[in-house]
Amino acid sequence: MTLAKVHILPRDDLSIADIDRLEDRLYEHNRRAVGRSDGRQLDFIVVDGDRSQIGAIAGYSWAGIAEIKQLWVEESHSGAGLGRALLEAAITEASARGCTVMWVMTYDFQAPGLYEKCGFERAAELADWPLGHIHVILRRRLR
Repeated sequence: MTLAKVHILPRDDLSIADIDRLEDRLYEHNRRAVGRSDGRQLDFIVVDGDRSQIGAIAGYSWAGIAEIKQLWVEESHSGAGLGRALLEAAITEASARGCTVMWVMTYDFQAPGLYEKCGFERAAELADWPLGHIHVILRRRLR
């Protein structure tokens, strides 16, 4: 295929299924490059007495590492320790899977303090991501 016959089209409406297919293609490439095919989702939810979801953590484990991609707690339940409980559940599971390191990215206005209280250390800070703020990358070594 020549470059003259392809078209790059703008899209701002990719579905979750589209993004999952993209992730699958990237994982397949990464799996071949590293020689590890042990990738698994690392997800937990918190529900209230009515079984309504009030918090969640989502990430993955692969090739001896784990990464937290999202951590959310309903604002009305903020400060009750649910974020820490979700994070500790993910750490425990990642350790059980043999992971030796867990990574997370957050912003200065989100929860870097929570991660630091849970034993994470800042590995990098990227200024002006978004403008006027800091994107923080944290790491925790697991036993």
